[in-house]
Amino acid sequence: MASPCELLLHTSDRAAATKLGEVAAAEVWRIERKYSRYRDDSVLTWIHEQHGATLLLDGETDSLLDFARQCFELSEGAFDITSGILRRVWRFDGSDNIPAAQAVAQLLPLIGFDKLTWRRPSLTVPVGMELDFGGIGKEYAVDRAYDLLMARCPFPFLINLGGDLRASRPLPHGPWKVAIERPDTDRAAAMLLDVEYGALATSGDSHRYLIKDGVRYSHILDPRTGWPVRGAPRSVTVAASSCTEAGLLSTLAMLRGSQAKAFLEEQGVRFWLLP
Repeated sequence: MASPCELLLHTSDRAAATKLGEVAAAEVWRIERKYSRYRDDSVLTWIHEQHGATLLLDGETDSLLDFARQCFELSEGAFDITSGILRRVWRFDGSDNIPAAQAVAQLLPLIGFDKLTWRRPSLTVPVGMELDFGGIGKEYAVDRAYDLLMARCPFPFLINLGGDLRASRPLPHGPWKVAIERPDTDRAAAMLLDVEYGALATSGDSHRYLIKDGVRYSHILDPRTGWPVRGAPRSVTVAASSCTEAGLLSTLAMLRGSQAKAFLEEQGVRFWLLP
């Protein structure tokens, strides 16, 4: 998941904790292996190697694609799992290397979920296009591991994959304490939240950005233009019943730029913004 991952369990039973940890880790690794764009043996690599052929997919991948289509439609094209191809020209490494406008424009014809032919379970990806589940994969892994542990774990637990997390129930002495990182710091807390149960997901640009002529370019890209969203908060954290829902809402808020707060208020969810 390209981030620190942890499972917190309230128990003194080391053997039980180890076994439960292995269950959660195995599920997260399974999802990583299946959907990582960096692995030669992943489903995504297999899809990309078919060069425009019509493919029959498994049920899990079908469900993720259905969800991705829903995200695309709800966001009016702003949330698009075909936009990962923009990483060919954007490198958010803190430097001032802004790509040429022409280089960005050349990739736009290869972006757009509506250019896929998706009729469950059949998928055709046009030649040159790619899929990238990075925008939903980590949150999906949290929820999958959570479901497995809920069927097995008698103790309160919290799953945290790179800051996207979900808790089963409060600790005996009170809620879990979850910090929201202050942008541009090394894990310094901007605020501390009490979490009894449910999920939190955070989107932000604290660690991935470019700066050119005093202008900061966030790694949150608008796939319709190929350029970073302007005016977005530095960090958006959303609470929801599932991590997938929280992650979707935090990302959609960032994609709304200066309208992030208004968007979240319309959704009627609890959220925390850091400018």
